[in-house]
Amino acid sequence: MSKKGRVLVAMSGGIDSSIAAVMLHEQGYEVVGITMKTWSYANSGGKKKETGCCSLDSINDARNVAVELGFPHIVVDIREEFGRHVIDHFKTEYLAGRTPNPCVLCNTHIKWDALLERANKLNCDYLATGHYAHVRHEAGRYVISKGVDLKKDQSYALWGVSQESLSRTLLPLGGLTKSAIREFATARGFTDLVHKSESYEICFIPDNDYRGFLKRQVPGLEERVQGGDFVLEDGTVVGNHQGYPFYTIGQRKGLQIALGYPVYVIEIDQLNNRVVLGTFDALRRDGMYVHKLNLSKYENLAGRKIDALTKVRYNDQGTPAVIEQIEDQMLVFFGSGVHAVTPGQAAVFYEGSDVIGGGWILSAFKNK
Repeated sequence: MSKKGRVLVAMSGGIDSSIAAVMLHEQGYEVVGITMKTWSYANSGGKKKETGCCSLDSINDARNVAVELGFPHIVVDIREEFGRHVIDHFKTEYLAGRTPNPCVLCNTHIKWDALLERANKLNCDYLATGHYAHVRHEAGRYVISKGVDLKKDQSYALWGVSQESLSRTLLPLGGLTKSAIREFATARGFTDLVHKSESYEICFIPDNDYRGFLKRQVPGLEERVQGGDFVLEDGTVVGNHQGYPFYTIGQRKGLQIALGYPVYVIEIDQLNNRVVLGTFDALRRDGMYVHKLNLSKYENLAGRKIDALTKVRYNDQGTPAVIEQIEDQMLVFFGSGVHAVTPGQAAVFYEGSDVIGGGWILSAFKNK
């Protein structure tokens, strides 16, 4: 038994999680690699070959690293939990007129909650992943902060991880850049990982066609939602759409409508199967309500107003805002407004590089 402890490392077969395992092995931890089978893409009827963390190739790539270094590696079938927490939520949110973020849910419920259950059964002290972020213990709280490689930083996707889970979390890549990871892998002979392509699609939709996925997964969906109206903000009907779940706030391409000027989806009215269109300026919102909060740096912000850089999507640079917790929601006022605030997406609040916390965007508003 290592003096540093036993750590379960989530290994997708890609370079980041593989090198996280290698680093911890070299640092003297007793490493156990684990790869999750989360989804069988063939069952969804997609046309593209299964890729990413669910594929046989990726499972074998993860196992090869473990064999090379002599630590155990296991594969777990986690499709039931993934379906319940991620796939079902994905479908429900689109049918509710919102745009979900499955990666955040996967991190919270699968890469932490579900894997920590396995860690307990395997007598592992810690869980580690290949995320580019930091976690530290300060003033009685476990705080997530940005990784040093801001282009790869993944702190946005980790806001939902609980304090209990963070207390057992190791993130060995937080202090490294992507180029340093590639150099590390090359120096240790893992050149196949360096040249392996990375996937940026949703893992269970490798053909990147979420509309086709919804049609296949929700029987009768097209018949239920087709024939709705495209309308302007004043209610003027300007055309017909293919069904409200197939659109998202901020969308411009693929609308198949010509009004003589650029228009964007600015609102989705699922109750009346209407999609509201407007100009880019009409996308701007002055604030939003965020619910289902999880705070990281502070235990509670009730009764306080805090300046926070606020991200409303993964690749967002962030906007200065004033946040105020009101019971179980966060009221957010943007200093200069934000375009395409999308219900269903995650909002994450930062104080410097630290994650204050986050939640799900419930609604957005304009000041009169």
